[in-house]
Amino acid sequence: MKRRPVGILDACVLIPMPLADTLLRLAEPPAVFQARWSDDILREVTRTLEVRFGKPAGKALYRESAMRWAFAEALVHDYGALIADMQCHVKDRHVLAAAVACGADFLVTFNLKDFPAHCTAGMPVAVIGPSAFLKMLWRLDGETVAARLAEQAAAIGVSMEVLLDRLEKLVPGFVAIVRAAADGKGTS
Repeated sequence: MKRRPVGILDACVLIPMPLADTLLRLAEPPAVFQARWSDDILREVTRTLEVRFGKPAGKALYRESAMRWAFAEALVHDYGALIADMQCHVKDRHVLAAAVACGADFLVTFNLKDFPAHCTAGMPVAVIGPSAFLKMLWRLDGETVAARLAEQAAAIGVSMEVLLDRLEKLVPGFVAIVRAAADGKGTS
């Protein structure tokens, strides 16, 4: 079996529920990719849900604890010593350090500007937006991605079209290839 790519998920891609749900479903067995995050990333998700989005502490902590339980293997350890060596934006150094520590192939984030190319030069990790990441996963295993999207739509009680409408605001390029495939116009 071909090795599944490892992607560290920045807090910003774990906060919007439709996108977080899609990414987590794609990391469930049989996984399309291996999801990774750190304590710092999970705490940032919880803090942002509470402070910025006004979620009750219990709900925000529930999401964090559910992710920790369902994806115990996703937690990256022993990255603290690397933080000071990272050259990206100060607030995101912990994310890049965790990516390096776990040997991630990809660091998935909306904040591409905080990780300029020079800060990852010579590192095996590629910084990528969530739409580009999902498009890459589609090319790797479109059948499983399509099945997981159908499962997601059913689980939240909406049509595939409604789910794609919600995702389109966050990952428009990805949604375009899913819709093109559904219309029989290709998958790339």
